[in-house]
Amino acid sequence: MDSLGLFIFLMLLYLQWTPAPATEEITWTYTGLVGQPEWSKYFPDCGGTSQSPVDVITTQTKYDTSLIPVTPLGYSQHGNKPFTLYNNGHTVVIEMPEWMGLGGLPWFFTAVQMHLHWGSGGPSHGGSEHTINGLSADAELHVVHYNSELYPNVSIAMTQKDGLAVLGILIVTGEETNPAFNNILNYLQRIRHADQKVSIPAFDVQSLLPKDLGRYYRYNGSLTTPPCYQSVIWTLFHERVQISMAQLLKMETILYSSKAEDPERILLQDNYRATQPLKHRVIFASFSAESGKELSSGEVTAIVIGVMCGCVGLAVIVRFIVKTIRFFKLLHHETVVVNSSTSSWDVLPSNRPATMPRIRETEKAKVKKQDMALNSTCEAEKKEEPLSLQTEP
Repeated sequence: MDSLGLFIFLMLLYLQWTPAPATEEITWTYTGLVGQPEWSKYFPDCGGTSQSPVDVITTQTKYDTSLIPVTPLGYSQHGNKPFTLYNNGHTVVIEMPEWMGLGGLPWFFTAVQMHLHWGSGGPSHGGSEHTINGLSADAELHVVHYNSELYPNVSIAMTQKDGLAVLGILIVTGEETNPAFNNILNYLQRIRHADQKVSIPAFDVQSLLPKDLGRYYRYNGSLTTPPCYQSVIWTLFHERVQISMAQLLKMETILYSSKAEDPERILLQDNYRATQPLKHRVIFASFSAESGKELSSGEVTAIVIGVMCGCVGLAVIVRFIVKTIRFFKLLHHETVVVNSSTSSWDVLPSNRPATMPRIRETEKAKVKKQDMALNSTCEAEKKEEPLSLQTEP
């Protein structure tokens, strides 16, 4: 074999035994050469049939009476040990202590970490990964747990079908500041560049969650970033959490996906994956759409305020009617009193003396005439008496 043939043979052996680069070493991004459309080329699971996030069409969900409220365990017992906050170039991650866990699922799940997803255009421009009826929120919080009842660590659990449980919290923008999220956002300035870490004071993790943990959507899905393992039991809460516009802008504009030594600074924005086809899966709901009418807390508050205003308005109307009736009664009473003072004979006929019949007046006149005639006769007789005595023999 000549030297050229030997060289070619050795090169073939080298290429055959040189291992291919591991997928973990591939730098993926949300856009660019290894952006979302290219993920499945380098990470096969990203092209699977049970990918996340998804669009939850509420009319197509199935009500499951067996779904009980999820129970955060130890979320409020943060202790004195600080949390670790770091920028991994894709999002901001908060490591959670191992004593925190999650109940209300078929197995016990131990907390691992939580992270955020957001957009770049401020309020009403999207940023959440999951959507409901095609509408996205401004951001989304994920709290990741692994099945510690069946698997020894998160690295093994994430490759198994029932290995992970993730809580999804949709975040919207409002007028009031959310103090709970300031426990994270106030320290972003210290980890502006990728691979930077900082210790932050421990805080109550449950304060980041919605108040209502009993109304949620449940489905089997995947990690929303490479390697996209289809190992997640998703719990997406129906109630949204609210932060202020200033808090959202801080989330969208402070962090960089580039490292401190990189010549070009690239803002960490739009770090959310597009919704994936649901395909054969069914999304279950822990509540009935008919009974709950799928009202948000804001809608419930508006209804309560509307009912209260309606009751107050009704009370005012009733009071007005009562006052009007009393006014007319009083006016009628005063009219009766005035009429009685000017025409009392009409009002009180029983007090008016009865008129004497004319017949009695005629009889009195006759009696008076008879008396007068009698008197005149008597006087005439008296005058004639002496005359008759004188003429008697």
